Amino acid sequence: MTTQTGKKTSRQNTFGPLIVDVAVPVGSYYLLKDAFGASTFMALALSSVVPAVRTVWCVVKERRVNALAALILVVNVVSLLLSFVSGDPRLMLAKDSGVSSAIGVAILVSVVLGRPMMTAGFRPFLVQGDPAREAAWERLAGESAAGSAAFVRSERAFSVVWGVVLLVECVVRVVGAYTVPVDTMVWLGSVILIGSMTLAFVVSRAVAAEPMARLLIAEVKAAEAAVRGRVAVVV
Repeated sequence: MTTQTGKKTSRQNTFGPLIVDVAVPVGSYYLLKDAFGASTFMALALSSVVPAVRTVWCVVKERRVNALAALILVVNVVSLLLSFVSGDPRLMLAKDSGVSSAIGVAILVSVVLGRPMMTAGFRPFLVQGDPAREAAWERLAGESAAGSAAFVRSERAFSVVWGVVLLVECVVRVVGAYTVPVDTMVWLGSVILIGSMTLAFVVSRAVAAEPMARLLIAEVKAAEAAVRGRVAVVV
């Protein structure tokens, strides 16, 4: 029972920030626009509240910039300005996918630059404020531990999965905007978005988050064993 509860908590902790940073603002935009009939302007404005609050909170309280929240906020603001440009319904449907494409490109670029953007979203919830886990993370990420290579690969894979899924989602929605009847694409777009988010969560957890959690725990145990060994030698 304890093991199952621990796994459940770990999953919630791992994906909680991603839900707040990605799923809530992007999902709320489509929900407000397609399900509740809000205007593009109103949907963008309301869906910008969470990333705006997250960005300000991180700057004021944590003295850092939450990259994902800030990116989504910027994309929303730009989209607000562009929402006045065209009245073509198909172009408007295609433009909606710009949120996903901008985020996806930024995530993949961050991987190429060696600073995977998605890491900031789930690292705090993998280390859980534990100094031992924090130190283990630094050793693994700094390539000074036995499992460093696998850890870094998984860290990058996590962001790659999200970047690729969001870009594919964008392409599918753009193609659909110009090939599927507008009335159909209005609700189908939401289905595609939800399916893409679900796929990203499932795949990134399987190929990256869970392996990273195991490597992190193993490194903590290895460090504890090393300390016990040194104490035994001294005694």
